Amino acid sequence: MKDDLMQAVEFSHFVFHQHIAEGATVVDATAGNGHDTLFLAGLVGEEGIVYAFDRQEQAIANTHALLCAHHLERRVKLIKDGHEYLGKYLGMTAVDGVLFNLGYLPGGDKSVVTKGETTVAALQAGLNLLRPGGIIVLVAYTGHPGGREETAAIFRFLRTLAAKEYNVARYSFLNQPKGPPQVLMVKKRPG
Repeated sequence: MKDDLMQAVEFSHFVFHQHIAEGATVVDATAGNGHDTLFLAGLVGEEGIVYAFDRQEQAIANTHALLCAHHLERRVKLIKDGHEYLGKYLGMTAVDGVLFNLGYLPGGDKSVVTKGETTVAALQAGLNLLRPGGIIVLVAYTGHPGGREETAAIFRFLRTLAAKEYNVARYSFLNQPKGPPQVLMVKKRPG
């Protein structure tokens, strides 16, 4: 038995694992280096599909290489564009889950970061496509320039969601210095 609590990304994967079954349609709103995309591709199985977004060419290339190394590239549609446009690419495709791992591309240009305005737009688009019982999980970081503002914008938006339609929760460490990551979860209530 582990003697510590799960870290933010580990917890986000745990939540997804509890809610997403084989054959699901999911979105990785921030492909980054591909680790979340790889996790999701394994989770949805051969009949599922992952739509993975990133506006940076390096992120798309890194994600593609990782998927190919694990022979899972056929389960993923890589989209080089901002996550705020996910509705444009998915149309009316219903999704079972959306995963966000915000901030900047590890190992990339740290001046290119996700922003509150576009993340909230992506979150709204994801909610519009989310099936009843579906889940959105965001890992938000506050330790980089713009991170606190983005997280505050997300909090403001999430507080407006009707409690009769959505359950909204947060997982965070209260005693860690320097703004620890926040895991925010939105589950669309069934029926």
